Amino acid sequence: MAKGRIEADGDTAASRRGRPRSAETTSAILQSAYTLMAETGLAATSIDAVARHSNVSKMTIYKWWPSREALLIDAFLHHASLMLPLPTSGTAAERLRNHAAAYAKALQGEFGKVQLAVISECISNTGSAEIFYERYLRYRRTALVELIAAGQQDGSVGAAGTPEDLYDAIYGSLFYRYIFGIKPISPAQARNLVDTLLMIRSR
Repeated sequence: MAKGRIEADGDTAASRRGRPRSAETTSAILQSAYTLMAETGLAATSIDAVARHSNVSKMTIYKWWPSREALLIDAFLHHASLMLPLPTSGTAAERLRNHAAAYAKALQGEFGKVQLAVISECISNTGSAEIFYERYLRYRRTALVELIAAGQQDGSVGAAGTPEDLYDAIYGSLFYRYIFGIKPISPAQARNLVDTLLMIRSR
């Protein structure tokens, strides 16, 4: 789902600028950017470095992404769509529980480090993480908020709070523990957190 959005957003951007994107070239650029972030760090992940690693011209990269921050976020989004796909089967409670557990596990590896680095880059260069929210988080947050709402409607989610507040309570807790170096929440604890906050009525 998220991957499709990347390609759709890319097609829209490309259509405004002229020549349509090549899916293969786009994937190579995004994968190269993520690999460089994970292996060499954010500072070393310049447009020049991505161009060399992906064997794509800088002109092409600049044509398709308005800024380095946008490229880094899209590279992270692309990887997240592969590593943490939004759930599409099972009950609302099962899907929410499994996704939260997968995110908790991902935060403990390179995924968490890259995510934090990208957010830090956005704040450093623009003064806020708004671009990260607009290009990455808003779409995924909306999808999971809708899933919580569906659970409230079918009765599997017993919590009466707004879906937005319930989502923020779950994922905010996971990220807060990670960003401040507090003992991370394990996948099992993440499942229990979902059950507790959403008042899951049956497993």
